Order: sequence, then C-alpha cells, then structure tokens
Amino acid sequence: MTNAAALASAGGIALWAWPLIALRLTLMLLALVVLTPAYYVLAPFFPRNPVPRRFLGLIGWIAGARVHVRGERTARNVFYLANHVSWIDILALAGKTGCAFVAHDGLAQIGPLRWLCQLNDTVFIARHSRASVARQIEQVRTALVDTGALAIFPEGTCGDGSALLPFKSSLLSALEGETAHIPVQPVWIDYGPQVHKIAWTDEPGLSNALRMLARLRPIDLTLHFLPPLNAEARADRKRMAHAARAAIEAAKRS
Repeated sequence: MTNAAALASAGGIALWAWPLIALRLTLMLLALVVLTPAYYVLAPFFPRNPVPRRFLGLIGWIAGARVHVRGERTARNVFYLANHVSWIDILALAGKTGCAFVAHDGLAQIGPLRWLCQLNDTVFIARHSRASVARQIEQVRTALVDTGALAIFPEGTCGDGSALLPFKSSLLSALEGETAHIPVQPVWIDYGPQVHKIAWTDEPGLSNALRMLARLRPIDLTLHFLPPLNAEARADRKRMAHAARAAIEAAKRS
C-alpha cells in the first residue's frame, strides 16, 4: 500500500469511500447554504420555524439514514424521553417530530455547532453543576412552552445498543407540578441488528462521523413511539425515569 493509500485508510476508512464522504459533505453544505436564508425569511411568520426540522431530516437522509415510524406519536406539547445510540438519533427524531433538544453545554463551546443548535432552540444545561439545577429546570419549562415538543436522552451519553444505561432523573423535575399536564412519551430508537456498527461509544466524534458517511448500506432505524406515561408513573421524577426506561426495555424485548 502506498503512503497516500495508508493515510486514506486511517481509522478504518477505505480509500474508495472518500469520494462518497466528499459527496455527502458537499450535499450537506449545499443544504445549509440553501436553507439558512429560508430560516431567516420564515422566522417572523412562524412561532416554531419549520426549516430546522426539514434541514435535520435532510441531513439525516444525506448521511444514509432511512427512518421508519411505529406507534402513535404525540405531535405537540410533549416531552420525549429516548434512548441514545448515535448522533443520527438527533437527525431522525427532529426530522420526524420537529422537536428541540436538551443538550449538555459542552456543545455550546463549539461555535458553528452552537449556532446550528440554537437555530433548533436547543436548551443547553450544565451537566455537572448542581447549583444551577433550579435555573435549568426553568429553562426546560420555558422551552416546552416555546417549542411545543422537547426531547432529552436521559442516559446522558450514547450506549452500545445492547442494554440501556441508567436514566438520569434530575431534569425531569421540570415535568412536575405546573407542567404535569404535558404528556411524557418514551421513544425507542431502534437500529435493529446493525446497532453495534452504528453505536457511537469509544471513538472520537470525527472518526465516527466519517465512518457513518463512508457506509454504502443505508442506516435503517425505527422510531417506536410508546404510550405516554400514566399519572402513576408521573408521580415524581424518579418514577418517570424508571417508567420510561422500563417501557423502552419492554419494547426491546417484544
């Protein structure tokens, strides 16, 4: 193998895959260039701008995601609790529902990524700052009103797809009390038998992104919208976390 070929194959990316990666990145950039002006043109006319949903869904499609939906989703005024496998989860869930997300503030340190997240009304929270939990809860409640649909990955990080990680419950305090009327709907993001090839676990973000963009086979995934939690499961934040995790686990076993 030549030095150039060895370099191109670094990180498991075959030489022949780089033109496909380049094509997909070019199409993504073109989508950004075309849809960004549309976002600002439409912003004064819509309380919830429709462009981010279209953009994220299109980026997912360009990346190879083919998203299927099962179950009856609550379209408005809903809080989705989903398992987390890959960055593709965000593109799939937002593309199909138009939801905004609760994300850790590490993403806010990356300028272009922060800007893109803000276009979709992302709520940034400080994961390791207990002192700011009350303020973060208020941020989440405000976002629920403003966006109508908000999603969180309560595992806090990506799992390998074989088993769910524990669901963290701290931010679910935002769904107690005055927001108890808002449905909380578990969502199982299901990549089927290929989940271990998709999961983003022990590799740098850039390496994972390139590996996904280099795939010839489509990334088939199904969003299973499970029944919203009942009043008993909504009694407190810990019960909510436990009930949502149990619902997704049961769906995985069925």
